[in-house]
Amino acid sequence: MASPDIAEMLEKSKELDRLRKEQEEVLLEINKMHKKLQNIGHFPIPSAAPEAVEKPGDNSLSKLKMLYTQAKELSESEMSISNHLLGQLDAMIPAGGAGQQRRRIEGNEQKKKRMKGDPDIPRLSPSMRNQQEFFASLKGEQVAARVAQEDGEKDEWVIVKVTHYDKESKEFEVLDEEPGDDEEGGGQRKYKLPWSHIIPFPKMSDLATAPEFPPGKQVLAVYPGTTALYKATVVQARKRKSDDYTLEFDDDEEDGSLPQRMVPCNQVVALPDGHRQ
Repeated sequence: MASPDIAEMLEKSKELDRLRKEQEEVLLEINKMHKKLQNIGHFPIPSAAPEAVEKPGDNSLSKLKMLYTQAKELSESEMSISNHLLGQLDAMIPAGGAGQQRRRIEGNEQKKKRMKGDPDIPRLSPSMRNQQEFFASLKGEQVAARVAQEDGEKDEWVIVKVTHYDKESKEFEVLDEEPGDDEEGGGQRKYKLPWSHIIPFPKMSDLATAPEFPPGKQVLAVYPGTTALYKATVVQARKRKSDDYTLEFDDDEEDGSLPQRMVPCNQVVALPDGHRQ
């Protein structure tokens, strides 16, 4: 893997500073709104339903909801950029010991089969205060997950749905909604995974803060028509009109060349360091 662009890392660091300042500003606004609502009697009964305390012509509760939504999106963006920076830093640190030899996938049909795990990938968290809330907020979301098999030697990243986050064990409960092969029972599979096995996808509603991958950059992306993620190389950067990347997937040869495939930017994430395929 080529050395990460230091200039790009500095830009991403500046972006992190901006996001954290925005988070602090939003938190201050949330606190102010809480005090305002208490003073004007919006919360006289803790168990009251929002529609019962909303006053005609007053949109304070709607503003509060908007602030909480903004805080959640900022936290998710910070997590995404932090993961991207950590991946770049890992690429600059020499790996200890012999590297894993990569095996070639035979043919396109193999693309539809999933592959398997390696050691935990450390990631930066937004902040200790927001980390648990961010993880819990992923409930119901689709994320990229590295799932493990007993005898596999390859990384297997697939799309799963988060069903629960246990704050005590710091584990995600996720559901692979695609039915398994007949030999695996044919049903949906459930996993318990540490947070280091999870990569949130960029939000379509906030693509302005999504990581930008330049041409030549290696990424992890959803292979079109499947729910599996594979290593790919960016051929053309994200198009603003369609928000798609043009990618070439490793081991995706057709007639002696690699076909170029369009993948939505919310299905492209930073390639984890040490990825085996």
